[in-house]
Amino acid sequence: MPINSFIYPGAKVTPAYEVANSCRFNDGDSPQAKKDTTSSDNIVDATISMWVKRGTLGTAQVLLAGNYKSNNNYYCSLSFTSGDALSFKNYDNATNCELITTRLFRDTSAWYFICVECDLSDAEADRVKIYINGTTRETSFSTTTNMTGDQFLLGKSGYQVGVGALQDASYFDGYMAEVCYVDGNAAGSPLTPTSFGEFDEDSPTIWKPKDVSGLSFGANGFYLDFEDSSNLGNDANGGTDLTESNLAAADQATDTPTNNFATLNPLYKETNVTFSEGNLQHTNAASWESGWSTIAVSSGKWYFESKFTAVTESSDNAFIGVCLVGEEDALNLPGNSANSYGYENNGNKKNNSSGTSYGDTWTVDDIVGCYLDLDNGAIYFSKNGTVQASGDPTSGASKTNAAYTFTPAGAYVLGISNYYGTQQVNYGNPAHSISSGNADDNGYGNFEYDESGYYALCTKNLAEYG
Repeated sequence: MPINSFIYPGAKVTPAYEVANSCRFNDGDSPQAKKDTTSSDNIVDATISMWVKRGTLGTAQVLLAGNYKSNNNYYCSLSFTSGDALSFKNYDNATNCELITTRLFRDTSAWYFICVECDLSDAEADRVKIYINGTTRETSFSTTTNMTGDQFLLGKSGYQVGVGALQDASYFDGYMAEVCYVDGNAAGSPLTPTSFGEFDEDSPTIWKPKDVSGLSFGANGFYLDFEDSSNLGNDANGGTDLTESNLAAADQATDTPTNNFATLNPLYKETNVTFSEGNLQHTNAASWESGWSTIAVSSGKWYFESKFTAVTESSDNAFIGVCLVGEEDALNLPGNSANSYGYENNGNKKNNSSGTSYGDTWTVDDIVGCYLDLDNGAIYFSKNGTVQASGDPTSGASKTNAAYTFTPAGAYVLGISNYYGTQQVNYGNPAHSISSGNADDNGYGNFEYDESGYYALCTKNLAEYG
């Protein structure tokens, strides 16, 4: 199994500060938020801090950029490279600072904390300090050009979050939370990582966010908490809002550094398939392909939904279901192996490549649900809120009219598959608009239909039930 391909349950962590929302950036939409500034002062100290969960790998993506809008000879950027390293660059008619980490960032199931301190009062080798997931400074770089200029080109004519217009429009794909830009501070020096996060008192190797609302962000600084879905560029610090482009209310997410939700796992994706919308949308250009969750579960009761959104071939088919870890190849459809169980849109249920009559057919815009009861060894499926074959997911050990009863044999992933179509998955953090809205019994997730005592696939629930 690939390293970091799944998240498994661990000790329960109760952070003192909860991040309510993130923003989903889908690179195919060309999303960004920007803010113009009029400051003529040279920027000699600043701090960038943010939490990031990546969607697409292997392509250059700008997280935050500052530049003269009309002159590509002057800019500053924090970005991921096409090789999945982290880069900080200051370009003042020539490169006068460039740091590219040897560390690579290829875990699409994880949230990364990134902090960059910029301070011209330090020696050249210390003018830019990068921190990842804590207070230990990043020191290993494949490219090291120490800062030699007299200003950081951040904010002199504006900022862009999610893209850098003067860096070939490399749009970010994934999620961002707690995005902070501090334009100096009262002490005239940059802030440190401990202004934005702290180690958990019960798990001292786990870095977690802290409340930043009391910080001073400076004249041109800003703080994006993404809590206003109607204004995702809202500066929660009270400054001038950023203007968002190609970001909609549905891009507000509850997948955050303090409650990490499952997405589709790109480690199990064939070349014919495109994942988008924060790895919650599966588009297949050829043949049968599947997408499986980044989170695996070995106990508890779990619910997720799928929406079949487009058909590109008249013979299109789709599945929803679960699979034992170790059998979850992208070419293995839900129900195609001995420990995989699926519900096909032709109305059949399927296990070990054998399909039998089960429930209603389903098609575009139907919401299909899957109830996985690992405590009792039962699986149920629903169509538009109606559990099929008169099944009762709340029946517990009696497993009343379950689609399948089985003896759990380990950890399972939850997923979807289709043939020449587009399908969205909702593990509790939907990419599509929900008309009704149903959280689970712990108050987590957002589903179209009642989850009947089952739970959203997120780390908060894993800690308690996983």
